[in-house]
Amino acid sequence: MAITTDYKKQGLAALTFGALMAVTLSSCTSVDSVETSEIEIDGSSTVYPISHNVVEEFQATQRTQGAALVANVDLSGTGAGFEKFCRGETDMNNASRPIQKQEMKACDQSGVRYIELIIGLDAITVVVNPENDFAKDMTLEELKKVWEPQAEGKITHWNQIRESWPNQPINLYGPGRDSGTFDYFTEAVIKKKGEIRSDYTVNKNPNILVQKISEDMNALGYFGYGYYKVNDSRVTALAIKNGEQSVVPSRYNIKWDQYRPLSRPLFIYVNMKASQDKPSLREFVHFYLENAPEFVSDSGYIPLPKEGYQLSKQHFETGKVGTVFEGNSQVNLTMDELLKKEAAF
Repeated sequence: MAITTDYKKQGLAALTFGALMAVTLSSCTSVDSVETSEIEIDGSSTVYPISHNVVEEFQATQRTQGAALVANVDLSGTGAGFEKFCRGETDMNNASRPIQKQEMKACDQSGVRYIELIIGLDAITVVVNPENDFAKDMTLEELKKVWEPQAEGKITHWNQIRESWPNQPINLYGPGRDSGTFDYFTEAVIKKKGEIRSDYTVNKNPNILVQKISEDMNALGYFGYGYYKVNDSRVTALAIKNGEQSVVPSRYNIKWDQYRPLSRPLFIYVNMKASQDKPSLREFVHFYLENAPEFVSDSGYIPLPKEGYQLSKQHFETGKVGTVFEGNSQVNLTMDELLKKEAAF
């Protein structure tokens, strides 16, 4: 199947800030016989481009079959999205980390049963301005030194990280607390989920982070690999040194477990009851999983092996509710470990 999307032509940067805040994707037709249905999707800005592409292609397919899907797609962040999802306000939540214990409790209290589906791989990418000619890599210890709460107001210049780097200020950029990227980064780097210094520029829109970093020669920031991939002429990715070897984020290194611990799975969570009550949602998720490798790749991320999608399809078909991640991100999983967890679900 040929996938045709705006992203293939324009990349993630084509989405303006205003459009990203609340995008309503609807089918416009004057044919009275067309049956319309509506689903609500929210959550991760990292996963948003993938789901956006799926919605557009699925809408086009439905129109040829005399039906129409209206999908209201927002990107309030993984955490904020789960708040709505667990109140039963949305049908599907995009997530860049697994559901957490407090969210599991909230869903349980509201009677929301969910199906957890892994749809691709990402890597948190640490970037600098292209004019930065000295920082080529950083160790996990150096990242922790910069971003931990104790660094606030103290670690403010590059030479405080490495003596060989210049005595120039560091300007930090990153997502906020509603972001799954924020959660995963703090858990993987600082070793304490949600713990981070507060004196940095926050924006939930990765495109805005790209723009600000591209204009600031002293910038250091992080976001998902897909946003880096389509903006690699505007920002420069640092290699991450974990042990003896410095490893750059790349499709190969992410897929084959070389870029650890900052590589991670991406998810969609589907409301079980909504999938039973809304045939359009059920058809949409089937379409999503069937074509996920193309959509994931087109959005700049890394598809799962074939068996990964087979497991997701099996879980959705059988209505397998719950999570295999026990309420935490479980950073540093290899692909083999991830697939074994899914197979044992």
